[in-house]
Amino acid sequence: MIRQTLEQKQLQKLSPQQIMLMKLIQVPVASLEERIKEEIMENPALEDLDDPATREIDQDEKSEYEDEHDEDGKDDEFELSDYLDEDDYDGDNYKLRTNNTSADYDFKEIPMADSSSFHDFLMAQIGLFPINEKQEIIAQYIIGNIESSGYLEREIYSIVDDLAFNQNISATEEEVEYVLKEIIQKLDPPGIGAQNLQDCLLIQLKRHENPSNKDVILATTIIEDYFTEFTKKHYERILARLDISEDELRKAMDEILKLNPKPGGSVDKFLPSEYIIPDFTIMVEDDELEISLDSKNLPELKIKRSYTNMLENATNKQQKAETIEFIKQKIDSAKWFIEAISQRYRTLEKTMTAIAEFQKEFFITGDETKLKPMILKDIAEIVDLDISTVSRVANSKYVQTPFGTYLLKYFFSESLTNESGEEVSTREVKQILTNIVDAEDKRKPVTDEKLAAILKEKGYNIARRTVAKYREQLNIPVARLRKEI
Repeated sequence: MIRQTLEQKQLQKLSPQQIMLMKLIQVPVASLEERIKEEIMENPALEDLDDPATREIDQDEKSEYEDEHDEDGKDDEFELSDYLDEDDYDGDNYKLRTNNTSADYDFKEIPMADSSSFHDFLMAQIGLFPINEKQEIIAQYIIGNIESSGYLEREIYSIVDDLAFNQNISATEEEVEYVLKEIIQKLDPPGIGAQNLQDCLLIQLKRHENPSNKDVILATTIIEDYFTEFTKKHYERILARLDISEDELRKAMDEILKLNPKPGGSVDKFLPSEYIIPDFTIMVEDDELEISLDSKNLPELKIKRSYTNMLENATNKQQKAETIEFIKQKIDSAKWFIEAISQRYRTLEKTMTAIAEFQKEFFITGDETKLKPMILKDIAEIVDLDISTVSRVANSKYVQTPFGTYLLKYFFSESLTNESGEEVSTREVKQILTNIVDAEDKRKPVTDEKLAAILKEKGYNIARRTVAKYREQLNIPVARLRKEI
């Protein structure tokens, strides 16, 4: 039986203004300018004071403007006094603070990297080979399947099937393999198009500038016939089976270590660099921190008031009411956006100030061991904001310091207690762990058990499994793989 009941519930929902603010807080300064321009394009009630193309004409300029434009193209004024009161909203732009720049300030555009990609770099080399149309299509398809590391991880027969179904190209495995071996694997950098690590190293050794060198020949033999022993660093077995001296093995290993296990990564040096635009800058003056938020290139926003043409086209009361409602909605949206940008500025500045004060010793000295344990909750309590808001600020923002540019989340780390009862940052322990590994004898690398013992001697009582976890986070191999001959 269906019954109607009356219930009272308390729900917490984000308003459209709050959702807009959360999204803007997460946007880094490098993308914020584009986001503001998108909003200006979508909302005719917004104007950019820095852009002559969108700025409304002042009364002093109006007569000159009308001389240059015909009546159909002019931008008339419309007073919205019945809705937008000057006392209610002054229309000031969101830049509540000056940039402390003089009139002769040298404005610099943000540099933008070229959009050339890794695959574009490879495609550009195909034209250097005397190939027919079918081979060119096969080569293009193979390049499209090469991973960013430089490897082709697909099997030849799979490529043959794809060419038949997707490209309507009938090709044999021999034809595809010929293009792979004779064209793709001869592209630069050497090693591109390899199907596994062994293949990658062999391609590079065969393309060595001096392939007849005895050290290169020995290195090729090791990779070709003793690859398993090489990867597991069982050097004693290689010495015994090849009947060579340690000195000969060392020279061959030197040749192997010069090779690139991920040739795709080396393409980056041929392509334009990706610029990091810091959101904050910290300067140190007499042991005091000066924090600034980058907003020099952001446009200044105000609300437009010129919608006369829309009202003139309203021929009856219903149309006029709809027009005014449309204008009201756009002005509301513009006000929310300007206020959200303003609040974003205040939130970022407040959060960065709290982080800088919390880690002041690091920002003054640049010593990573001076970093204190700090979690999102610590900063959220200081600035009286939600943890999720602090997370959005820290997730994609960079800060430029006298010691380099860092991602904000770099300064957040868990804590552990040393033998003195002091809380220390896990980042401090990781730095000490890195120093120990860097200073070890590579002929007898330090095991995780020994690393734990050394850290305990230094006052950090950490279990072996925790040391192993930190070592993996630092991308440090196990002791066996750090061994050198």
